[in-house]
Amino acid sequence: MKASDVVREATKNAFRSKLRTTLTVLSLFVGAFTLTLTTALGAGVNDYVERQVATLSTGDILLVSPASSVGPDDGPAEWDPSGRQQSGVASPLTGGTLLNRGEIDAMRGIDGVRKVEAITQVTVDWVAPAGSADVARYELDINPTSSIGQSDLASGRQLDQDSVENELVLPEEYVGALGFADAEAALGQTVTVGYTDSGQEPRTLDAVVVGVARESLFTAGAGANSALTEEIANSQAVRGQPEAWPVAVLTMSTDGGEAVSDDATQRVKDDLAEAGLTGQTIEDQLGVVQTVINGIIGVLSAFAVVALIAASFGIVNTLLMSVQERTREIGLMKAMGMSGGRVFALFSIEAVVIGLLGSVLGALAAIGVGSAIAAAAGETVLSALPGLHVLLFEPTNVIAVILVIMVIAFVSGALPARRAARQDPIESLRYE
Repeated sequence: MKASDVVREATKNAFRSKLRTTLTVLSLFVGAFTLTLTTALGAGVNDYVERQVATLSTGDILLVSPASSVGPDDGPAEWDPSGRQQSGVASPLTGGTLLNRGEIDAMRGIDGVRKVEAITQVTVDWVAPAGSADVARYELDINPTSSIGQSDLASGRQLDQDSVENELVLPEEYVGALGFADAEAALGQTVTVGYTDSGQEPRTLDAVVVGVARESLFTAGAGANSALTEEIANSQAVRGQPEAWPVAVLTMSTDGGEAVSDDATQRVKDDLAEAGLTGQTIEDQLGVVQTVINGIIGVLSAFAVVALIAASFGIVNTLLMSVQERTREIGLMKAMGMSGGRVFALFSIEAVVIGLLGSVLGALAAIGVGSAIAAAAGETVLSALPGLHVLLFEPTNVIAVILVIMVIAFVSGALPARRAARQDPIESLRYE
């Protein structure tokens, strides 16, 4: 019997007992459906996170903050009146400890550092269209790390940190509220920003809208260039208070425009640690988020694997019953000269056919149902996160799921196939 004949015969035999095969295929269907959905969920969320990271940083940025003053063995550090200042408000990034001028200068002296920019948190009260006294004013927050990298722009350009003109990147939801027809219409327009100075006096300044940014999972508020933030910071600074900053943005040197290597990044981190500072990339900041996401997806995938393991026992049972029912047929085939290897292949391919059918049907159903769910979620609960495809069905992942299930089916069918291949033809022909 030729190989093509074996495949054709195995495919036909897989449907000899339609009810039994259907039940086995359904058990594989459940596992394939669940595994395809969880794989798509992981691909969709991680793709969104990676694209958001790309908008925030080009890979040469480190966020630098003071290292913790409490060590694992040394206990809390003794207070030094000439040392670090405290902001009075603890933050997840700095814990309330501020960087001083000496530490900023120390960063600039580290090998591999191109630029260091101290970030000052400024407080803005409102924003309104310029030149109108009676228009509505809207609360506004300035993202303190606007200078880290790029915004996820819906229109316009990125902030020019070297410009002497005040520039602003507005969140997309402010476009209509400020009376602009659309994002394009807002570009180049002047808006007035209101804030309170250190003497609690209201002040205003004008800024040009250079871009409109989409809402992001990792950034919030408007973007402001250095000229705007420095003017507000100088006005809000308290006389006699020493210079101090919650965080600094360190830009590493690149060789010929190439990306900074992991080794170079680690060397800068080590030098910062020796100076009592902590440097983190954007990827480091988001690592916890991705770890949690991958953990949840891993748990969901585990349920799919359990379903597939249960389905594998169904394949074993189906083929064992098939071997028993076809004992005399197996004996006849071996008596006519079919080798044990051919018999093994016949039943193994039968298992693979069942696995292929269940996995393909499950994957196709997952793609159909998942695409509908993703589209509905994108227009409702996830509408605030444009660009997020919560279920991303990548062809390679779908094919991988199908192949994995086919391998499980083959392994499950190996025991019944081996039993059929080792049967004695004489004894099989005598079987009743």
